[in-house]
Amino acid sequence: MHFYHKKLKSIKGDASFRKFFRKKSYNKSSIVVYSDTEKKKNLLIYDAVNKLLIKNNIIAPKLYHQNYKKNYIEIQDFGSLSVFDKLKKIKKQEKEIKFFKKIIYLLLKIQKIKKKKIKNFLNKNYKIENYSKSKLLKEANLFLKYYIPKVIKQNNRKKLINKLRKIFIELLSNLKNPNNTFVHRDFHVSNLMFYKNKIAVIDTQDAIYGNIAYDLASLVDDVRYKSSKNVKEKIYSEFIKLKVVNKKNFKNDFEILSVLRNLKIIGIFTRLSVRDKKDKYLKLIPYAWNLIELRIKDNDNFKELKLVLNNFFSKKIRRLK
Repeated sequence: MHFYHKKLKSIKGDASFRKFFRKKSYNKSSIVVYSDTEKKKNLLIYDAVNKLLIKNNIIAPKLYHQNYKKNYIEIQDFGSLSVFDKLKKIKKQEKEIKFFKKIIYLLLKIQKIKKKKIKNFLNKNYKIENYSKSKLLKEANLFLKYYIPKVIKQNNRKKLINKLRKIFIELLSNLKNPNNTFVHRDFHVSNLMFYKNKIAVIDTQDAIYGNIAYDLASLVDDVRYKSSKNVKEKIYSEFIKLKVVNKKNFKNDFEILSVLRNLKIIGIFTRLSVRDKKDKYLKLIPYAWNLIELRIKDNDNFKELKLVLNNFFSKKIRRLK
C-alpha cells in the first residue's frame, strides 16, 4: 500500500476485503477506504450508491477524493459510534423500541428511491441490478457449499445438499412481492452510524432492487444484535403500520427471506473461517440458528425444511462454536 502516512490510523474493518483508515488533518477527519480485491464493488459502486442515497436526502458518506488507480477513496467520517453501540447502551425496552422506530422511518425513506442509474466517479453510468431468484438461490447455496462440509459426514452430504437445494427453490417460488424496491441488502444496526443525533447509512455497495420485505428481515432478524421476541414484533408492527402492503404476502416473504438470509449468513461466516481465517464470526452461528428456528416453528411454509434440518442438524451441531 503506497499511501501509508503518519496522519492515517488503521481502524476496525468488516468482513469484506476492504481496509479502513482514519485520516486527521487541520482538525478535520476523513476515512480512507483501500481495496485491491473486488475494488469495483468496494470503491466505485460503493460511492455511486452513496451518491444516490445523498441525492435522496439520506445521510451516506460523501466522496472527498479518489485515486482509483491506487485502489483507494477518501470519504466522509461519521465517527465511531454505530447504532449497534448506541442500542447496547439502552437499558429499557421502551427506549430500544423507540430508537428502532427511527430506523424504520429511515428504511421507509430509503424504500422510496426509484432511480436505478447513477454516474460513478469515473463518469460512467452504474445501474443497480435486480435481486433475481437465481441470485437469492446462489446466496442460500453458500450454506450448502461451506457449512455442510464442515459439520456433516461425507456419506450424508450429497443427499442432504440435493434435498435442501430443492427446498430453497420451492421457497423462492413462493415469494409474492416483485423486485421493485431499493434494498440496502445488509440493513442492520452495525451498518448504521449515529452521527450528529441522526442516523447515517454505510456499507451500501451491495444495494439492489428487490423484495420490499428483505431489509426489514435483515433489521429484525439481525444475527449480530440480539433483540427479544417482543422487540422484534414491535419493530415489525411499526413497519406494517406505516407502509401500505398486503399483510399476508408481506409476512410470507419476510419469513422466507429471513430464513434463507440466515442460512446464507451461516455459510458466509463458515467461509470467512475456512477461506480467510476469520474465526470471530463463528460465535454468531448459534444465534443465526435460533433466528431460523424462530421463523420455521409452527409455520407450514417450512414443514419440509424443518423436517430436514431436524434430521441432519442436531442441537449439538446448531450450538457449534
